[in-house]
Amino acid sequence: MIQAEIIRHLKNDKILSPIVDHFPLSINNGNNDVFEGLIRSIVSQQLSVVAAKTIYYRFKNLLDNKKHPVHQIITLSLEEMRSVGLSAQKSGYIKNVAEHFENNNLFETDWSTRSDEEIIQELTKIKGVGKWTVEMILMFSLNRPDVLPLDDLIIRNNMSMLYGVVSERKQLLTDLTAIAEAWRPYRSYACYYLWATKNSPFIPKILTK
Repeated sequence: MIQAEIIRHLKNDKILSPIVDHFPLSINNGNNDVFEGLIRSIVSQQLSVVAAKTIYYRFKNLLDNKKHPVHQIITLSLEEMRSVGLSAQKSGYIKNVAEHFENNNLFETDWSTRSDEEIIQELTKIKGVGKWTVEMILMFSLNRPDVLPLDDLIIRNNMSMLYGVVSERKQLLTDLTAIAEAWRPYRSYACYYLWATKNSPFIPKILTK
């Protein structure tokens, strides 16, 4: 369950408050496995949840649990990776992640000692890993409480609708960032609530009140 302190803080925002009341959330703590989180994220891109899960577990079955996965991933052939449903592009990105972790000794990293921005800077060095992907790792693998993923279309659109923001491009990001300042230090949790409203008729009801 979300801590009462976080709920009280977010309910200070009069627009967000009814969403907090209407969508009780239960957040599962991540396992702090950044490497696995990146692999899952790459596999999941542009796929349904069911398809992504199937392909991910087929991919995992290619690996021998007795050996370190990174060494096996680096040596897997493109044909082997494509045989489980991965595209050539995703196969390359997964290999990039494995090689970057191996070459930079990231398996020994204590991610708790690094700031959100330091982690974004490190992991976006990997070809195929963008800022949004790393923000998802921060939120769902590392349980960082104050992430604002404005590259996420659902977050951006729902904030714009709720707060009546009509600006575009850089000004839009500036305006949404300013709105989210009121949510600090729990911007991640505000985003969990905004995601919960996806395909819900509740937002239109708020807007008509």
